[in-house]
Amino acid sequence: MSQTSVNSVLGSKSAPNSAEAIIDKFLDAIWMERGLSANTLGAYRADLIALKNWLAKRDTSLIYAARTDLLAFIAWRGEQGAKPRSTARQLSSFRRFYRFLLSERVITEDPTLRIDMPKIGRSLPQSLSEGEVEALLTAPEVSDPLGHRDRTMLEVLYATGLRVTELIGLKQSHVNLNQGVLRIVGKGDRERLIPLGEEAIKWLYEFVAGPRVEILLERQTDYLFPTRRGDRMTRQAFWHIIKRYASKAEISSKLSPHTLRHAFATHLLNNGADLRVVQMLLGHSDLSTTQIYTHVARQRMKELHAEHHPRG
Repeated sequence: MSQTSVNSVLGSKSAPNSAEAIIDKFLDAIWMERGLSANTLGAYRADLIALKNWLAKRDTSLIYAARTDLLAFIAWRGEQGAKPRSTARQLSSFRRFYRFLLSERVITEDPTLRIDMPKIGRSLPQSLSEGEVEALLTAPEVSDPLGHRDRTMLEVLYATGLRVTELIGLKQSHVNLNQGVLRIVGKGDRERLIPLGEEAIKWLYEFVAGPRVEILLERQTDYLFPTRRGDRMTRQAFWHIIKRYASKAEISSKLSPHTLRHAFATHLLNNGADLRVVQMLLGHSDLSTTQIYTHVARQRMKELHAEHHPRG
């Protein structure tokens, strides 16, 4: 398709920036259509910019890339050590992008159409034992206001199974301590109510009444767990917090920012919770996403049997 046609899609964007401008238009379109999170949109952008920059070195346009160009990029990524899961995520981004261009009549053929997804095994989420969770929860020094905040955040995370982005985005208006529930608007703008449990409620009452005021001093914010500057905490900062307390608790298991979310789901199922209830609490739109935790629970049962049964 001609540059005139591209410009008609881009509106007032100039030709030299057409690739990045059309990426922006694509991201706006899928955000409006699906209500994707900022993290997901950021991942799409990073994937497309990486492809654009690589193609530019070969004097090839992102917009008009051919199937052979994409296959060459995927092969190059493999040579650089990219794992199949990472490659599959990038290819998914490319497919969405080129289907958007096709729907906008910028291109006449989807270059991803005959590219197969790499075969990947579905990895089980890393979880912690109940003893490891207890050690992690008790690691913060609660006499310090920031330590009290961290302990409260960990308690809430384990009690509710929130995503980290949901936890750090919590506002006071999202919490009803009298009813003992959180109101969360998660992926796809789906709203859910999650019970807190007595222990998390206790820590929240104590935190809001004292340490939170000490952290903020004269500053004002509606975010439930502020930093010393009165800002919202970042995902990276909370990840560092988890790693620091895991080290203090001498937890050797591999961790991720969602480790306590995985533990929440696994421990509920280990103790007899209904799978659909866990799905609702986690905010999964598809039950198959939640079912992976049943495999974790079964694996844990096998390990316990092997460890404790005389003929294990």
